[in-house]
Amino acid sequence: MSRRTERGPMAGRRGSRWPERRHGTPVLAPAVCRVQEVAPRESVAGDDRKEAAPRASCPARGLQLPAAPAALRLRSGCQDAAMAAAAVAAPEVLRECGCKGIRTCLICERQRGGDPPWQHSPQKTHRFIYYTDTGWAVGAEESDFEGWAFPFPGVTLIEDFVTREEEAEMVQLMDRDPWKLSQSGRRKQDYGPKVNFRKQKLKTASFRGLPSFSREVVRRMGLYPVLEDFRPVEQCNLDYCPERGSAIDPHLDDAWLWGERLVSLNLLSPTVLSMSREAPGSLLLCLAPSGFPEALVEGAVAPSRSVLCQEVEVAVPLPRRSLLVLTGAARHQWKHAIHRRHIEARRVSATFRELSADFGPGGRQQDLGRELLQISLSFQGRPT
Repeated sequence: MSRRTERGPMAGRRGSRWPERRHGTPVLAPAVCRVQEVAPRESVAGDDRKEAAPRASCPARGLQLPAAPAALRLRSGCQDAAMAAAAVAAPEVLRECGCKGIRTCLICERQRGGDPPWQHSPQKTHRFIYYTDTGWAVGAEESDFEGWAFPFPGVTLIEDFVTREEEAEMVQLMDRDPWKLSQSGRRKQDYGPKVNFRKQKLKTASFRGLPSFSREVVRRMGLYPVLEDFRPVEQCNLDYCPERGSAIDPHLDDAWLWGERLVSLNLLSPTVLSMSREAPGSLLLCLAPSGFPEALVEGAVAPSRSVLCQEVEVAVPLPRRSLLVLTGAARHQWKHAIHRRHIEARRVSATFRELSADFGPGGRQQDLGRELLQISLSFQGRPT
């Protein structure tokens, strides 16, 4: 039985692991009621279908994560941070920075002298580690909440979304265009409309769409249930390197223009996304049963302890070449950040954003939204 395969600028390469068919029904963890991301079904001879098992993601080794409890040792098969040694070397731009206000990087800190803000004594924070195979955040080893856990919905992680060869080609194409200096030791490339979020105004004059090499990336996203109707109108590439002390402060992405899903592709090296919440109130914790993490999908001990939201930080390990999707509370209530200590080699991220409901069908600005989508998905863009 023949099969028609969609092709893009990076499709058909030897060793490609990109799926070619949509997966039907997501797998639900019985007690946690969380959608686990699985690889889409592949069609085989005749009408038979083979369904891939859910991929369990583990914290990457080598990064300065808070230690996991003794009962939660990392499984074999996790990507090793040593893979970062094979990353494409960043062009040397170490003489100037784009920092403003209180934000600093290693370059301007050397020029200014004195202690940067993050060398001051931080507030006490209780650290938890997120496990994608259960959807729970678990207290770090030797912490006050070791062995205690709470559900952390809204995070989907798809490992090995691109191959090594595709990763190298994408970064090479990015490096052909200029990178602009940005805050906190980062560099950036923007493919999107010019936006004034304070005045809630935007201009499309210089916007020519997403870059051509993202056409296949966007097509591939649509093969996963969580992203099957995802149509991005903006792509922001960020370049991090330890020599500049790159980082990004805790923040929430805008909700006036950008929609429900925030999607980010992590390239060249593993890192950790640190999530925190400033809302008042407490989180209810359950004592993780023995045999964690498998036991959590069957049920956990009833909540019997709590911790203040403002004192909690959740570490979400991001393996190299993984795709992260934030929705719901993880998108709108928990701020996300990349700490300087979690950048140990060059890292490039490509973040894709969709339109909010106000710019969708039936929204007040649906005509403008339709125009933005038409431009974006022409894939003729250059950095603006």
